[in-house]
Amino acid sequence: MAILIKKPADIKASEITPRSVYLDRRRFMKQAFASSLLLAADAILPAWAKRWPALAKSAYGADETVNSYEDITTYNNFYEFGTDKSDPAKNAVDFKPKPWSIAVEGECARPGTFDLEDFIKPYALQERIYRLRCVEGWSMVIPWVGFPLADMLKTFEPTSNAKYVEFTTLYDKSRMPGQNRHVLDWPYVEGLRIDEAMNELPIMAVGLYGDVLPNQNGAPIRLVVPWKYGFKSIKSIVKIRFTEMQPKTTWNETAPNEYGFYSNVNPNVDHPRWSQKKERRIGEPFWKPKIDTQMFNGYGEQVAQLYQGMDLVKNF
Repeated sequence: MAILIKKPADIKASEITPRSVYLDRRRFMKQAFASSLLLAADAILPAWAKRWPALAKSAYGADETVNSYEDITTYNNFYEFGTDKSDPAKNAVDFKPKPWSIAVEGECARPGTFDLEDFIKPYALQERIYRLRCVEGWSMVIPWVGFPLADMLKTFEPTSNAKYVEFTTLYDKSRMPGQNRHVLDWPYVEGLRIDEAMNELPIMAVGLYGDVLPNQNGAPIRLVVPWKYGFKSIKSIVKIRFTEMQPKTTWNETAPNEYGFYSNVNPNVDHPRWSQKKERRIGEPFWKPKIDTQMFNGYGEQVAQLYQGMDLVKNF
């Protein structure tokens, strides 16, 4: 497995490099596939998505050191484009996230199928800097562009029967070559309990670093749930369904002893094959000590109340 390790950009939220500057940096031009994606954006994306307007800055992550654009876009888990961390950036170059529509189904008063532009238009985009912690023991800090998941879900007026929200990734072997291998049971499915989905933290992300979402990071729209392990933040979403029963999610169905439905970041619950007590920030040198994993990835103030009275070892 090829792992690309770079020195992280030493910047705070208030100092994030403008798009016009970072695109000119020589280190990005050295990545041919990344350059191809950026050059192709004007051809495949609608006008509203080519340049984000001035983005409101959320308070989340204001003190975090943000990973470089290169770190974030060349080290990814996205099995639809390959199982190695470097595969998605190489294999998603030709993926065209247009046209794109999202179906909303299930226990709600206003179901329907919506073009992406119409789906996004009602919501004010903002930048939120969130930590991403993956179950393999690595982490990043990413400046996402998106809007609150709760605001979007309320638009469709879920009924009292809606206890969960299920999300589904695009299933198209011709566009996502990794789906030609039976690594997982396609399409990829994830889910949240309705109160988790209605929390203030989850966002529907449509960009990062002030620009459109790169293909390898889940273009054109993905979920970001920062207090859970990364695989819960499903990419390239085409369907959202309100359900009464807990969804059968992909990794939980594939390996239920390793990947629970909740999958909250929890240093006290180890993966069967490795400890979750420590993590390594991508971009840091291997000689630098790992950092302690924080309960709920450090977002306990916002989400701990969701799990009061629950056994988080049993409900992992």
